[in-house]
Amino acid sequence: MPMIAPYGTWSSPVTPELITAGLVRLSWPLAQGGRVYWCEGRPAEGGRVTLLCREAGGTVRELTPAPFNARTAVHEYGGRSFAVADGLVVVASHADQRLWRLDGDAEPVPLTPESEGALRYADMVIDAPHGRVLAVREDHRGGGEPVNELVAVPLEGGPQEGEVLARGHDFVAAPALSPDGRQLAWLSWDHPDMPWDATTLWVADLENGRPVTPRAVAGGAGESVVQPFWMPDGSLVFASDRNGWWNLHVLAGGEVRPVLREEAEHGGPLWQLGMSWTAPLDQHRVASCSLKAGFWRLSLVDLRDGSATPLPLEACELAEPSCDGGRIVLLAGYPDRPAEILAVDAASGAVEVVKRAGEVPLDPAWISRPEPLTFEGPGGIAHALYYAPRNPDHAAPEGELPPVIVRSHGGPTGRASGALTLSWQFWTSRGFAVVDVDYRGSSGYGRAYRKALEGAWGVADVEDCVAAAGHLVATGRADPERLVIAGSSAGGYTTLAALAFAGCFKAGASYYGIGDLRTLLADTHKFESRYLDRLVGPWPERADLYEARSPIAHPDRLSCPVIFFQGLDDKVVPPNQAEAMVEALEKKGIPVAYLAFAGEGHGFRKAATIQAVLEAELAFYCRIFGIAARGLAPLEIRGPAGGPEGG
Repeated sequence: MPMIAPYGTWSSPVTPELITAGLVRLSWPLAQGGRVYWCEGRPAEGGRVTLLCREAGGTVRELTPAPFNARTAVHEYGGRSFAVADGLVVVASHADQRLWRLDGDAEPVPLTPESEGALRYADMVIDAPHGRVLAVREDHRGGGEPVNELVAVPLEGGPQEGEVLARGHDFVAAPALSPDGRQLAWLSWDHPDMPWDATTLWVADLENGRPVTPRAVAGGAGESVVQPFWMPDGSLVFASDRNGWWNLHVLAGGEVRPVLREEAEHGGPLWQLGMSWTAPLDQHRVASCSLKAGFWRLSLVDLRDGSATPLPLEACELAEPSCDGGRIVLLAGYPDRPAEILAVDAASGAVEVVKRAGEVPLDPAWISRPEPLTFEGPGGIAHALYYAPRNPDHAAPEGELPPVIVRSHGGPTGRASGALTLSWQFWTSRGFAVVDVDYRGSSGYGRAYRKALEGAWGVADVEDCVAAAGHLVATGRADPERLVIAGSSAGGYTTLAALAFAGCFKAGASYYGIGDLRTLLADTHKFESRYLDRLVGPWPERADLYEARSPIAHPDRLSCPVIFFQGLDDKVVPPNQAEAMVEALEKKGIPVAYLAFAGEGHGFRKAATIQAVLEAELAFYCRIFGIAARGLAPLEIRGPAGGPEGG
């Protein structure tokens, strides 16, 4: 029989150490020439990212052994850090942001010059016939905003900055070389647009390797184009949201025609360079990952008639497909086990696991699975994923309602994921419920839902988080006196805005969140420097809105305890944002805690950091709500709760 104990006090095997021990972060799978390449982020190695290759015979080699860190910092968020062609590998190094050529067991050969990180490269494509690699280059040497250009870097070494192939726009991305090497496609966009607002798809003929007379073939105002790629017959495939959803289109014979017209996303917001959702399979078919109603599917789409053949998979998350010899290699996430890289036989549907992120020694009875929620908010129907408390060894006293953590995801043009998140299980196994809210502005529900946050950031997102909490209270699944809101980055802003302006939450946790929209304008990086033009309003014309929606400007409205977590190397949301909020709360006498981490940027990668954050957040909630849980970590709470042991 389960032991009866209050919510929040349940003992759990989902410890911070379990969450980080043995698990790696899988990303960027790529199949080519019988080999499979991918990146692994290793928390146990300080978050280092390494590039691996599985040979056709099954042998796995680490191509970038320590201390090499295979990460690019373009746009600060980075993206795919390597390119491959016939066994030749080019990879970016996080330490110096240079491109390096890997030649078997020989020492890596630098292709770009030392610049102390001022020259950054990403989104690479190897153009072997011309002996070069094409890449997006971000040049920080001139002061002010960095310059983004499409460049060609020779493969023979003798470090060179690269020959500029395309310039004149604030951003470029997604270079795609036609199979015959005679045409080049790429994307561009300009301030104040983000790539999910408007991009332009360019195509140019190549003469002596240089593009001539580029022509815009799709995109422009009000249309987002993502992931162009070429088919064997020379037609160009891309995803466009011109019909309200990122659907597949083909450019052939100078004409663009839609392949699909469905309320599903075959693309997504281009937060990282190199992201992909579709890949050419054979002469006429592509393998496409699409998102509908919060969950993903894999289909084989015939470009001639738009027919789609689903390939059933257990996964709830799918990303980064690539095809080789009739196999589809992609990244898969599951609600009840760690992520995997899969190889799917397109003919039979047979599935092979290429790599697992690790093993979690948990009986399935401990795993809380996501329940899709739709609920009515002030702007209409909103969406969320709900995780109920789950612990086979414990049950709550009759009539007790659980504390609920309302999660506001980042972006804000992001979305909730149904894939296993062990930090969610950390909470649910202890008797907390978690609800991950896809507020207005989230991706995955079409352009109209995504655009519903324009001019309303800090209002619509807050309203939907409040509505999610209210829905759970009304349906008897949440204690109204123990409602918490937590979020990271832009979700941290939604958290702080909800705490300042909504009034229903009793505590909060901000992970490198934004407290002052005005300061963010001056401090953030180029990629997001004009993001707020649409989310809030143009600056300085609407300075009144920036004032009205900055939590730091309204300390009188802050009335409940908050814990802050911040990376001291964060270039996206600098530490001064958290520090100003902490000071304001402390002056007002509101319980506040602040943990800052050297060597961490925008998002925590080190195992020790991830563990410390979870332990501190649990201790904070238990102290604030008087939950008598055992083994809580010491935590300094400034203000009435004071001292490392509470009071």
